[in-house]
Amino acid sequence: MLNFRILGAIEIGSPVGSLRPKGALQRSLLMAFLANASKLVPTQTLIDELWDCNPPERVENALQAHVSRLRRQLTALEPEVSVSRLITHPSGYRLIVEEDELDVATFLNGLERLRHQRGPAAEIAREARGLLALWGGPAFGGFTGGPIAQAAASLYEESYLSALELLFDCELEDGNHQRIVPELRELLVKHPYKERFRQQLMVALYRSGRQADALDVYQDLRHQLSDDLGLTPSPIMREYERAVLEQDPVLISVDPAHRGVPLSPTSSRQLHVSR
Repeated sequence: MLNFRILGAIEIGSPVGSLRPKGALQRSLLMAFLANASKLVPTQTLIDELWDCNPPERVENALQAHVSRLRRQLTALEPEVSVSRLITHPSGYRLIVEEDELDVATFLNGLERLRHQRGPAAEIAREARGLLALWGGPAFGGFTGGPIAQAAASLYEESYLSALELLFDCELEDGNHQRIVPELRELLVKHPYKERFRQQLMVALYRSGRQADALDVYQDLRHQLSDDLGLTPSPIMREYERAVLEQDPVLISVDPAHRGVPLSPTSSRQLHVSR
């Protein structure tokens, strides 16, 4: 069994050692295979992924050479296995990777399960933190790669942010509003326009008795949007400001039946902001 890690530096681990692919082409090739784990990747797709608009002469031979190199490296990590994981097909190649061997598959499957799980908020928060701990850095180590890798990295990043939203909703429901204030502030440095994080921070501050600070979170967004993009906050964000100004009881209500539902401009008193 191999352990494929892409949530951070790209690495393949096994009982006999580990491998970190060297060279941009080898990394791009492995990234394309792992983004399509166990699926057939057409030859032309791989050529576009590795060389874009500037393929070398005899490009299919060049691709075959890179595939053969990766196959040898994978075989060295599994000396007891007689059949290679990297299979050649008439129209392309396929790398066999089981779901429990790939960290991003573990993360995505776990997140999907938690989204539908109904139970104590503290338990879900603990499991969410465990999933987020799988991330050791940006997907693929921040290496850009080609179109396949870029699309996959974007998907993984969105799922990462979704897991954080789920976590903070759970922490709010569990009464840990003070704990998540610094975490949310740190995230907003990297994602200043992520409104859901601002909404959660406003609720956390309000529940901590910091009404003025909660309003500052809204005003900071308003100034940033105006100065940087010439835009104004969304109606939902304005509804959060209104709720804080009016000390709307909805900001402190906790109802697991309405987990993850933000305030609505038209029905804020029927909806809830906590998970």
